[in-house]
Amino acid sequence: MTSNIATTSGKSDTQRGERRRVVVASNNAGKLREFASLLGTAGLDLVPQGELGVPEAEEPHATFIENALEKARHASRLTGLPALADDSGLCVRALHGAPGVYSARYAQRAGGEKSDAANNRHLLAELAAHDDRRGHYVCVLAFVEHADDPEPIIGAGRWFGEIAESPRGEHGFGYDPLFYLPEQGMTAAELTPEVKNAVSHRAIALRHLLAQLRERG
Repeated sequence: MTSNIATTSGKSDTQRGERRRVVVASNNAGKLREFASLLGTAGLDLVPQGELGVPEAEEPHATFIENALEKARHASRLTGLPALADDSGLCVRALHGAPGVYSARYAQRAGGEKSDAANNRHLLAELAAHDDRRGHYVCVLAFVEHADDPEPIIGAGRWFGEIAESPRGEHGFGYDPLFYLPEQGMTAAELTPEVKNAVSHRAIALRHLLAQLRERG
């Protein structure tokens, strides 16, 4: 696996000029921006699956980890490249973990449109009768060397907060305008991209993933 991890020669792969092409199993522009920022120095040339003509995979499973693996294997099978996939979403305690794996299609499943704004409106409506507004973001990353890789690398992260009563902020995507962070005194959408990329669920998951890549050399 090529990365910026030190090799036996004492130099990182990036220092030696070696980079590895990896297909990213996502067409979500927000996620792709975060991946590019978070993995920009990891010695990986990330190629969005859409650029390679890969259609979106089915996400039939009830857990983030199963869906992440489904997407990674799908992208790798159709391209012959190593693949990195993400499955992430928002879990709200009062809603028994919803929207969960259906976060991107939350409003659509209730008969609305598929958009971030519609999802946020639907979430606020569902929470209107609840006092408990605790929730957390979940991110599971799956990396496979090939479509039938028996040892996929998994990284997972959780980011805890609360659901605000109205959207705030211009940054981020998804539920970020409603995801309030008490320790910051602002929503995820009010954080600068640099701050968010240091503390988010995706950043935590990525650190776990990269640690395992180091272990495998």
